[in-house]
Amino acid sequence: MGEQTAFAKMNGLGNEIIVADMRGRSDRVAPAAAIALAHDPATRFDQLMAIHDPKTLDTDYYVEIINCDGTQAQACGNGMRCVVQALAAETGRNSFTFETLAGILTAEEHAGGLISVDMGKPRFGWQEIPLAEEFHDTRRIELQVGPIDDPVLHSPSAASMGNPHAIFWVDRDVWSYELEKFGPLLENHPIFPERANISIAQITASDALTLRTWERSAGLTLACGSAACAAAVSAARTDRTGRNVTVTVPGGPLLIEWREDDHVLMTGPAEWEFAGSFDPATGAWMRDADAAPLNAIGKRGVA
Repeated sequence: MGEQTAFAKMNGLGNEIIVADMRGRSDRVAPAAAIALAHDPATRFDQLMAIHDPKTLDTDYYVEIINCDGTQAQACGNGMRCVVQALAAETGRNSFTFETLAGILTAEEHAGGLISVDMGKPRFGWQEIPLAEEFHDTRRIELQVGPIDDPVLHSPSAASMGNPHAIFWVDRDVWSYELEKFGPLLENHPIFPERANISIAQITASDALTLRTWERSAGLTLACGSAACAAAVSAARTDRTGRNVTVTVPGGPLLIEWREDDHVLMTGPAEWEFAGSFDPATGAWMRDADAAPLNAIGKRGVA
C-alpha cells in the first residue's frame, strides 16, 4: 500500500461526497482509485473532492473534482459545501477562496452551520454550455422524449454552471417521470458534446420549485447543487419564478440566489459521516476507528 492520504466521508443533502487531503503532495487521485472507492458500499460517492495546494495567487486551495467513474467534473456545489465544513473545522476560518476546473469561487460557513458557495455566473450561449448545434435562445431548445405528436417531455432550458445542464419543465409531480430510464439516454444525446446533467423541474410557488436530477457520470442523485442553480436561474430567465428560489431536491431544500451581479449563491448544509485514509494510487482504504464525529478531514483535522 502506498503513502496514505486522509479523507472524510460526508454528504450534502444526501449527495455522497469524499473530501480528500492531497495538500503537500505532488500526486493526484488516480481514476482507478476513485472507481475502487466508489464501488465499495462503505465509501460509495457521487463526487470526490481532492484538496490540493493552491495553483493561483490569492486562492486558498485548488480542488479537483472527480466523478464516481473516475472522470473529472467542473463543478459540484454540494461537494464544495462539504469541503468548506471540513476546512472550517480544521482551521477555525469561515471563508475560503477555491480554484476549480470551472474557475475561482468563494464560500463561507455561517454561524448556524449552513454554508454558502458562490457558484459563479451562469452561461447561456449555445457554444458555452456547450450544445452541438446553434440555438439563439437556450431558454427552450428542441429536444424531446417520447412520440413526436405526444412527447412525455420536451423543450428543456439549457444552461451551464461550469458544467452543462438541461431542465425539463413539468406540471405533474417530478416523481411521476421515469428519469432512471431516459436520464442516461439524454445525458449522452448527440446535442450534448460533453454530455449533460438532466433534470425535471416543477414550479410549486413564485419562489420555489422541486427538482430531480440524473447527474452526468453519477446517475440518479439525492442532490445536485449545480443542477439546483441551473434550474433556479432558468426558472427566473423564463419568468417562472423570481431570482431567489428555494429548490427542493430529494435530499432537502437549497436556497439559490441569482444576484444582481449575475453570480449564483447556493446555501445549504453538509454532514460529516466518518474519517479514514486511502491510497490515492489504488483506492485501498481504512477507517479511522478512533475518529470522533467532527466535521473535519481525519480525527483532528488534516495534519
